[in-house]
Amino acid sequence: MELLSRNITKKTARPVKVLQFGEGNFLRAFVDYMIDIANEQGVFDGGIVLVKPIPFGSLERFHAQECQYTVQLRGIVDGEPKRSSRIVTSVADAVDAYGEYEKYAAYAKLDSLRFIVSNTTEAGIVYDDTDRLDMEPPKSYPGKLAKFLYERYCHFHGAPDKGLVMLPVELIDDNGIHLKECVKKLAVLWELEEGFLQWLEEACIFTSTLVDRIVTGYPKEEAAQLWEEFGYEDQLLVTGEPFALWVIESGKDISGEFPLPQAGLPVVFTDNQKPYKQRKVRILNGAHTSFVLASYLCGNDIVLESMQDTDIRSFMKATIFDEVIPTLDLPKEELLEFANAVITRFENPYVKHSLLSISLNSVSKWRARCMPSFLAYQKQQGELPKHLAFSLAALMAFYTGTEIRGNALIGHRGGAEYQVVDDMAVLEFFASKSGGDVQEYTHAVLSNQDFWGQDLSALDGVETAIASYLKDIRAEGMRAALHKYFV
Repeated sequence: MELLSRNITKKTARPVKVLQFGEGNFLRAFVDYMIDIANEQGVFDGGIVLVKPIPFGSLERFHAQECQYTVQLRGIVDGEPKRSSRIVTSVADAVDAYGEYEKYAAYAKLDSLRFIVSNTTEAGIVYDDTDRLDMEPPKSYPGKLAKFLYERYCHFHGAPDKGLVMLPVELIDDNGIHLKECVKKLAVLWELEEGFLQWLEEACIFTSTLVDRIVTGYPKEEAAQLWEEFGYEDQLLVTGEPFALWVIESGKDISGEFPLPQAGLPVVFTDNQKPYKQRKVRILNGAHTSFVLASYLCGNDIVLESMQDTDIRSFMKATIFDEVIPTLDLPKEELLEFANAVITRFENPYVKHSLLSISLNSVSKWRARCMPSFLAYQKQQGELPKHLAFSLAALMAFYTGTEIRGNALIGHRGGAEYQVVDDMAVLEFFASKSGGDVQEYTHAVLSNQDFWGQDLSALDGVETAIASYLKDIRAEGMRAALHKYFV
């Protein structure tokens, strides 16, 4: 079978406008996929150059396929399971920042370049004071970017129209702000001229972004079958869900230069991404954290099973629509649309999302994702949000165990063991407290300010309600307790 190449596709030569640090599945199925559509629709005429930003790994597959690959999106669309495939041709080249340093560095002098995209993992945006300007390249991503920008500044003599727009998609809050701080600190460390710092401020734009799409990657088990369907072999095939959202926060309006929404793409330009972040954390992530532990103790193993379980589905929907959405500030229509999209995503038959994988570090997740809704609801409504309160009782039931083995607390479901994975201090607390009296255990958890940042036991009615939920979970089982309170 022939390998995907220009013999199969018609690849249009375009001016390189985007340099992308990272060649992984997410960027290819999200950013490069969107730019490919925008190119096809005629609203953006730009090629992408991928940069391998780490010293190991190979770009051999990219060059063998002339930097083309297939994205297949799979999920529920208009109520039906659907798959759609696109050959992405927006990538012009791929370069190794270490093995091809001169070729990589030359892109700093490219007149058409305007955007820098990055996904160097959450640990990628860090200040490393061991980076030096004479390294080829510096070790850290901010180091590479600082040197790249400085060489561009020097080549174009500080021309204000040759600044670049940074579009980091690393999953940290205010990613653009942190990236800019690192670059500026390195400029000071390297004793670069004041004019460069001024050019960074005035000619360059560091956006902060929020991205959302589940990308399931290379479908190893199905690849051969899909190649037969496509009629060609694709070693870079990547799969993901249809849903996507890219929120770009910037002090300067870049929507005219990067007009992806004009191609019908789910990109939002804003000067404040926080409401969108809050919506995602509290509805999508909050829903996960509020139902997965109860669902697991009811006998389910993946999210899809949970959505097919009437008890869990009802509990999840009531949590979102009755207790989370009323506490959020965005227009109700937007919140309802997003919440319904979340439910559709949870029902995706192509995604086997493990409940135990979602359960990792549930204490800090409950604090970040569920507690703000819990507190806001109680303050606004003057009563306890019973579904969110029950989710905390479910967490306490899930974290019940007295033995720590390796890096996990050992819990039990129907006689079978499961692993609770969290920080060791958290696991040691539950190992010492969870085997005791319900009332004492509940008070110990709720009053632990290291967990919650405050004493939840001091809130009116909270301790009594959660102890009651936990008592019934222990005595009758999770499903019977759900039936007692919510069915």
